[in-house]
Amino acid sequence: KVSSHDSKSSNSKAIKEWGHEDVAVWLNKLEGISESVVKDFEDNQVTGRELLALGAEGLKDFGVTRKGTIYLLLDEIKKLEKAGDDSVALIGHSPYCFEKIIDHLRMEGSYMKGLVKTKHGLPVVRDGEKGRFQKVVNHLFPGESSKIFQDA
Repeated sequence: KVSSHDSKSSNSKAIKEWGHEDVAVWLNKLEGISESVVKDFEDNQVTGRELLALGAEGLKDFGVTRKGTIYLLLDEIKKLEKAGDDSVALIGHSPYCFEKIIDHLRMEGSYMKGLVKTKHGLPVVRDGEKGRFQKVVNHLFPGESSKIFQDA
């Protein structure tokens, strides 16, 4: 089992778009959450939007009675919200990274169409932007698709 921050990468949908199945998968990955709590959420078909709206009283309404479990869930829900906010901020404030991505895709397309004879290299990214660039690429091009921005 992992924390919500670690599990976010396994689900590319925004938390508000999660269906009740996504919430159940997330709950099953959390350490310290009993099967009965997961079952209560499944039985009530709690969606991502509903999950984000739950407070301590809401969790009690769904049958979560142990104080430790309530605080653990509230903390994990807060991490989910923060992870979602970080991703929006990351994407919304990265014009440099977008410029590099667009240029790379444009040049890759030109080569594939035979408009240029030599294949260009990978984007050259400033040292201070390399971490952010990789995060933006991984967000926009999940899994294998991000390889067009990496060395072979």
